[in-house]
Amino acid sequence: MSAIEQFRQATRQWLEANCPPSLRTATPDGEIVWGGRQVDFPSEDARLWFERMRDKGWFCPQWPSEYGGGGLSAEYNAVLESELRRLKCRPAQINLGIWMLGPVLLEFGSEAQKQALLPPMCRGEVRWCQGFSEPNAGSDLASLKTSAVVDGDDFVVNGTKIWTSYGDKSDWMYALVRTDPKAPKHQGISLIVLDMKSPGVSVSPIDLISGKSAFCQVFFDNVRVPQSQLIGPLNGGWNLGKSLLQHERKAMSKFGEFSLPTHFHLLPLIERYLPDSQAPADQALRARAQACAMNEHAYNLTVQRMGEEARAGLDISAIMAIMKLVHTEQERDKFEILLDALGYRALGVEGEPFSGQELAITRGWLNSYALTISGGSSEVQLNVIAKRVLNLPSA
Repeated sequence: MSAIEQFRQATRQWLEANCPPSLRTATPDGEIVWGGRQVDFPSEDARLWFERMRDKGWFCPQWPSEYGGGGLSAEYNAVLESELRRLKCRPAQINLGIWMLGPVLLEFGSEAQKQALLPPMCRGEVRWCQGFSEPNAGSDLASLKTSAVVDGDDFVVNGTKIWTSYGDKSDWMYALVRTDPKAPKHQGISLIVLDMKSPGVSVSPIDLISGKSAFCQVFFDNVRVPQSQLIGPLNGGWNLGKSLLQHERKAMSKFGEFSLPTHFHLLPLIERYLPDSQAPADQALRARAQACAMNEHAYNLTVQRMGEEARAGLDISAIMAIMKLVHTEQERDKFEILLDALGYRALGVEGEPFSGQELAITRGWLNSYALTISGGSSEVQLNVIAKRVLNLPSA
């Protein structure tokens, strides 16, 4: 038996023994485990699964072991991911730092920064949020105004960030700030990390139409951040920000792999709400649902192909640029179909006579529009694909 097959067999046995059967399902709304200083576990099984994956180093299976990772090669990590999918294991935790900041630190951070910041990520001890967008710097992110002025050994940060997911629950933030207001806008930006408990940081949640929201606005009033928390070169943050956004879009493109952030399976729900109906409108809706399901299946096959090509050393940057766009648009289409199938049962906001699932579908539909904006709006993504993937000329 080859070494890779031995690893597959050992991994399968370990997962069978350590992933509680109750967690071998899609992740229901409200049961996602977020790493951080204060972890809220929805069940004892969730706590056990978190601790076992943490102790195995498999929160970050491909990261070097000296930083707390699992030290797996891409080939071995692919085996782990396939076995997790086979058993339908839920993610033991969700951590934006691992998905987005961690890869940037591995490439651009100093050794001292890696030693300080990566091991707590690998143990799920810090919850991170992203400080990029501002009230007047969303799609045009390089227009950001939040300033960081050198004062002794510190930066003094003033300004505001908006649409900061889970800013009110996060321990630390990675943020783009303007460190040279006189430089061209793309060249005067730096990437820093800061403790959200620092004096002068205040957070205000933002309500959305879906009834619940992860979004916040964060304000900085003379917040002192040590210069040692500058990631990469001073005024070199734009390239690091672009790299981080690539990792963000890759992470968002994989939401569907573990049924995140939604866990609604389209075709069974269509059959539930349109039982044996032969009405032309219902037949047309079934056809739409089948086409949507086929597109979703094609997407999942493309994710699989992307992984295989990456393991073969091929450049998959073009595919990665497209995946976030495709997945979020597909999710929105899916919810449009589900709402049409629900009919008047999609009108609920809360309470009876609507079921919990019906209310969740309506909220999922409302939230699906937010996902086409977060991480780069679909319109911006199309421009990125046109310019950087297809090399089309600017108008």
